[in-house]
Amino acid sequence: MTLLLRCIIPCLLAFAATALFSQTTYLHCGRIIPITGEPQTEVTLIVEGNKIARIEKGYLSAAPGADVIDLKGKTVLPGLIDLHVHIESEQSRSSYNERYTFNPADIAFRAAVYAQRTLNAGFTTVRDLGGTGVNIALRNAINSGWASGPRIITVGKALSITGGHGDPTTGARWDLFDPPLGAEDGIADGPDACRTAVRTQVKRGADWIKVCATGGVLSLARDGRLPHYAEDELTAIVKTARDLGVDVAAHAHGDEGMRRAVEAGVITIEHGTFMSEATMDAMIKHGTWYVPTLTAGSAVSDSAKYAKGFFPEVVRVKALEIGPTIQETLRKAYKKGVKIAFGTDAGVYPHGKNALEFKYMAEAGMKNTDILRSATLDAATVLRMNDRIGTIEAGKLADLIAVEGNPLDDIGAMQRIVFVMKDGVKVRR
Repeated sequence: MTLLLRCIIPCLLAFAATALFSQTTYLHCGRIIPITGEPQTEVTLIVEGNKIARIEKGYLSAAPGADVIDLKGKTVLPGLIDLHVHIESEQSRSSYNERYTFNPADIAFRAAVYAQRTLNAGFTTVRDLGGTGVNIALRNAINSGWASGPRIITVGKALSITGGHGDPTTGARWDLFDPPLGAEDGIADGPDACRTAVRTQVKRGADWIKVCATGGVLSLARDGRLPHYAEDELTAIVKTARDLGVDVAAHAHGDEGMRRAVEAGVITIEHGTFMSEATMDAMIKHGTWYVPTLTAGSAVSDSAKYAKGFFPEVVRVKALEIGPTIQETLRKAYKKGVKIAFGTDAGVYPHGKNALEFKYMAEAGMKNTDILRSATLDAATVLRMNDRIGTIEAGKLADLIAVEGNPLDDIGAMQRIVFVMKDGVKVRR
């Protein structure tokens, strides 16, 4: 009997998995915004397994055995994409101590909570731009069904010069790290070391590479905007990444480091705080995308102003200088015609509040249609996944959200998410 059960149970589990995967769902939508094409009202989306099978006018009666979801009073959009998150952490007064007290397991359990919170907020795909490497394990766990969260595209660890924005030992006692960190930890100086650092992250499972092309805000280094990599180093990083089939994102606040990164061929510029018009022109010429992260800029500025002791003094000074500037940079870049993609720097502010970015982008002068596209089709294009996600079309993955109201008229509706589906599975209803 025991032997029989051992044979039968795996078959039953496989059958159950197949049945679940083959589930048909009818979504009765009051309005859909497909991103490509005009909005439609009174539509039935038919989901089979993990894909959108059909889009039909009117509220169709469901086939026998199908699930029916009533979204008649809601607006349905593609699942949202945030191109800049840090899923492992969340900025707090204790953040600078946690790097010395948290073990990988501590980081992992907390990251799983942040991932679920992000998915519940309607973000079905995210690009994680740097952590300890736990982000790779979390991506794998979600893909395998062991954890719940958004589809994660990750860089593993960001690349940084010694003492740069991505060097976690900056500000620490000199003898705590002996020997000094190297390519295994994302620290690379010189073209050869940069090649090794790229190859190491890809070997460990990174989908993208992130390079800290300039100083930053939250690191304990005093510099927030000077260039950190020379042209030959950036060229080595981009060429090596391309040889391995991955793309490069560049953290950059200062203009010179930004320009170098654009000329080297990075795909996205993150933050772009002090971007000049000449650099904007270069980005248009090279087709480089701009990911502004306005929510993070606002969050660090507010914490520096109003939360006494929240940041070490060296960080507080940079936060006051850099935070308020990004929104005006986005205004200029958008008006000039730079390609804009959605990213928030979640983790600098609490995870799950990613939709605040919609409001800040509107305040910077972007049209609602362009904002919605930046968080769906355009972000999917950056990830080279626009054949699978980013629009509501038959044959694409069933990543869908529903909101109260019409975000074409009121972008604030994006903060009123009432339904989330990822890969055909209801996450929040």
